[in-house]
Amino acid sequence: MSKLVSLSQAVQQYVHDGDMIYAAGFTHMIPFAAGHEIIRQKRRNLVLARATPDLIYDQMVAAGCASKVIFSYMGNPGVGSLRIVRAELEAGRLEWEEYSHFGMISRLQAGATGLPFMPMNPTAAGDLEHANPNYRTVTDPYTGQPVVVVPALKPDVAIVHVQRADADGNAQIWGIIGEQKEAAFAAKHVILTAEEIVDEAIIRSDPNRTLIPGFIVDAVCHVPYCSHPSYTQGYYDRDNDFYMEWDKISSSPEATQAYLDEWVYGVKDRDEYWQKLGSKTHKRLKVSKNLSSPVDYGKY
Repeated sequence: MSKLVSLSQAVQQYVHDGDMIYAAGFTHMIPFAAGHEIIRQKRRNLVLARATPDLIYDQMVAAGCASKVIFSYMGNPGVGSLRIVRAELEAGRLEWEEYSHFGMISRLQAGATGLPFMPMNPTAAGDLEHANPNYRTVTDPYTGQPVVVVPALKPDVAIVHVQRADADGNAQIWGIIGEQKEAAFAAKHVILTAEEIVDEAIIRSDPNRTLIPGFIVDAVCHVPYCSHPSYTQGYYDRDNDFYMEWDKISSSPEATQAYLDEWVYGVKDRDEYWQKLGSKTHKRLKVSKNLSSPVDYGKY
């Protein structure tokens, strides 16, 4: 049975107030469209977990969606702080847990494999071990030496963007591969957004690219340009100009609200958002073809 639904339907069905949400993607294929839809549907008291919150969580916090953030490295990549998240943390209005990248991925790996915790020596994060009580130690039963461990992370919903998927949710990713697979396997529900919906035969023709199997996916949403201002390898480039501009916008509560009013609440979906960006931006972010060499899997 096809799992194809609109992004609006997927968020309405699977994202509820108080849920822990994990929007996956490490610099690449960040599902901004899903974050904007969650804002439009006015979800509240969400726990936002993510390695590098990026602008997506700055915007969701600004819109009042979150009560807590769980993260590793918080910043506007290449620019500076996430001004809104940082201000809310410093004001005591937002709960938080901080980990190293290794710590966050280890937590997801534990959740994905059904383990209660994951050993992760060496941490290279001695200060975090003292500041975060979720870093603990157990005794290695083989050597008797202490081993640092972190608890499993099991989001209520993982949102994963991919280049292409079939209607059943079998999905392929290439380029920078982050924690998409681990987040999907760790979560109770998975919303998959895709640049393209393709026939099952295309997915089967290159099985090694299939990182997300359909049997763990709840909803498949066709959302071209989902990642802007992030990027999707082979489809459009990262909008570095917007990352710079957001630093200015987010420094002012009035400018931030004006952005949300115009670019989130003021558009009905990602297609309208993309058209509103205009042809000049489309041209600037356009990428040229750079095909990989074919692989011969053989036939028996």
